[in-house]
Amino acid sequence: MDVKAFVAAIGVDFYTGVPDSQLKALCNYLHDRFGQDTRHHIIAANEGNAVALAAGYHLATGKVGAVYMQNSGEGNAINPVASLIDQRVYGVPVIFVVGWRGEPGIKDEPQHAFQGEITLKLLDCMEISYLVVGPESTGENIAEAMERFKPLLESGRSVAFVVRKGALTYDGKPDYGNEHTMKREKILEHIVSITGDDPIICTTGKASRELFELRERLGHGHERDFLTVGSMGHSSSIALGIALQQLEKTVWCIDGDGAAVMHMGAMAIIGVANPPNLRHIVINNGAHETVGGMPTAAVRVDLPGVALACGYKSAMTAEDFPQLDQALDTLRHGGGLTFLEVKAALGSRADLGRPTTSPQENKEAFMRHLC
Repeated sequence: MDVKAFVAAIGVDFYTGVPDSQLKALCNYLHDRFGQDTRHHIIAANEGNAVALAAGYHLATGKVGAVYMQNSGEGNAINPVASLIDQRVYGVPVIFVVGWRGEPGIKDEPQHAFQGEITLKLLDCMEISYLVVGPESTGENIAEAMERFKPLLESGRSVAFVVRKGALTYDGKPDYGNEHTMKREKILEHIVSITGDDPIICTTGKASRELFELRERLGHGHERDFLTVGSMGHSSSIALGIALQQLEKTVWCIDGDGAAVMHMGAMAIIGVANPPNLRHIVINNGAHETVGGMPTAAVRVDLPGVALACGYKSAMTAEDFPQLDQALDTLRHGGGLTFLEVKAALGSRADLGRPTTSPQENKEAFMRHLC
């Protein structure tokens, strides 16, 4: 189904959410249609943030907003769904558009398997009526569903469209990009060249995939790296938990800008805990690249400034490889909790693969290396 027919049938003029590859057609269309007009479209920090934004929109206008997300985001959304917008609290109606990763019977990555199984069950548990949208669905089907949903929305209840793989299409190709020149894969090479046997906790998405393949090319084992294949935004907290219990080791966290923004509160906790052995690196290309490339708020956020305000001992930015190497040398030989933002270009290899070991195998090898 052409995404324009989907959007027309839903009939709302405010969208907010977190990009998802399953919803790439919708995200690209919204970006093309609304651009930077935040009165109609906001890329949220996380899915709970998006629910609250939609609630604010409803309070201000009396109209219903739409929240889009990958199904993994249901967990982030549950708190405001249950304790803010539910009919027994404020009764704020929201239309959810949920990308169904890990749908039973559809091959996907391991981090999506369980979430895929419980996607519809979570909606049932939250008493959210839904329609599953597939490649065979039409704009008329969506319009009919909206007619059925209308009384629910008017009574303050929420509804959802669960989008299967390939259900939405869009011919437009938004122009995402930035002015930076360092490729993430090359940045990882420079980081690995200085970390030695130190443990690395790497964020979800393409960074972990590139780190895995880099180790393969170098003939290294994978035991040094914990690849956070799911749970976006939590790599730095995992790294903190390790650093506090392994004070004799230097612990490196390789983070992404979208992930850092998603749960930025983690930086405050890291700053307060103040582990002297933690090195927090955010590779910032200003985009949710793994799920399509839509921009993140980190394009305009002073991440080193945030780190310093949270209590990190020092914070730096690197915009080219000489600056990166100098900063990495400081992180390697300096002391105290430190933060490094690395400005990166968009893009990755077309033939980029995925880890060939399972998450359980990764965990067990990593733990043996730590001990």
